Amino acid sequence: MTTTDEVLVIILVCLLSVFFMMCIAAVIILIKLLNSIKQVVAKAEDVIDSVESAAEVFKNTQGKLAIFKLINNVIKMTYKGKK
Repeated sequence: MTTTDEVLVIILVCLLSVFFMMCIAAVIILIKLLNSIKQVVAKAEDVIDSVESAAEVFKNTQGKLAIFKLINNVIKMTYKGKK
């Protein structure tokens, strides 16, 4: 090999090593980003479960309150009828 060939090989090896280092850094950053996203999704699922539970409790309570409102209206109507 001539001197120019050796210089070109050295330049290409250096560029290739820089490229590989940049790829490794990008993969590490991507893995950290995916872990962060996984944590956010887990917290969002917990919030959704909590909201669903609260909605279910509210739904059950609303049905019971409707019965009490009906009884209250009947009592008011009978009280007004006596006047």
